[in-house]
Amino acid sequence: MIRRLAIAVALAAAVGSCATPVPMATPDGWTGAQASTRPISLGLPGGAVLAREVSFAGGVHVSTPTGSSLASLSDLKLTGEGGFVTVSDVGDLVRGRIVLDRRGRLTGLRDWSFRRLTLTDGRPITEKTDGDAEGLAFAPDGGLLVSFERDHRIWNYGPLNALRARPLPARMPDVVFAENDGMEGLAAAPRFDGGGWRVTGESGGVWDCSPRRCEQVQPLPEPPLADSDYRITGMDLDPAGDGWFVVQRSYAPPIDARARIRRMAADGTLGPVLVELKLPGTTDNFEGIAAETRDGATRLYVLSDDNFNPLQRTLMLAFDVRPSR
Repeated sequence: MIRRLAIAVALAAAVGSCATPVPMATPDGWTGAQASTRPISLGLPGGAVLAREVSFAGGVHVSTPTGSSLASLSDLKLTGEGGFVTVSDVGDLVRGRIVLDRRGRLTGLRDWSFRRLTLTDGRPITEKTDGDAEGLAFAPDGGLLVSFERDHRIWNYGPLNALRARPLPARMPDVVFAENDGMEGLAAAPRFDGGGWRVTGESGGVWDCSPRRCEQVQPLPEPPLADSDYRITGMDLDPAGDGWFVVQRSYAPPIDARARIRRMAADGTLGPVLVELKLPGTTDNFEGIAAETRDGATRLYVLSDDNFNPLQRTLMLAFDVRPSR
């Protein structure tokens, strides 16, 4: 989680709005939540830069009431049939559904609900030091993995449709992370050790882990990456099985917040920049990325963390990456 930025972003043009109703709480512990979305563009020229094989597929700005659990969201994973799951910096697990128009462009988000994550003794998380969740992935057994910083750990909460009250510790890299620079990137690594997960540190470093062991792919750099460097804040498996997609963030006070989307290879090296977001275009504190195959291309969604800061926004943007010739 980036330190409470004071980001003044260029306002994107609104072309409509849609409000989501408040669904009823469900017996399995999920509570309905209210949010509204309005479509946004990539903002003023000179901001966003897209590679030739990439096209913008819509974006939305999410607005929530004060005190909502749908804020300060980190990471993003897709759950099928338009569903998604994300997690907050205070320990709330959040899910919803993506709304697309007839052309397949992102136009809204709906069906929001949330539930508080729990400690290993089954008690709900109440302290920030326990609940600073940053990464999500699905383990080989189908369990939802959540990475936390401050108290650095990865816990397995079981299947999303049957979450366990007492999460189980999952293997994590045997390294010392700075308090607020933990395991931001978390994604499936199906080819490692019969099935595992890939971990990236906000200050650098890449590891592959399985229930049996972790293996270093890239070491922690010395010195660690600074806030003004491009640091990985989210990661998801390429649905084609060829590596991963990552989102990187750079921040230089007082308002220079930037993001990049790139591919990551098996050895941890990064490919060319596919998407760059910066002022005067639409930008913010992007910390989540999710990938799926759609209409012969790879659809990417990125999500920003507003840090409960009124000067920041919760945004979701969509991009299509066509196969390179």
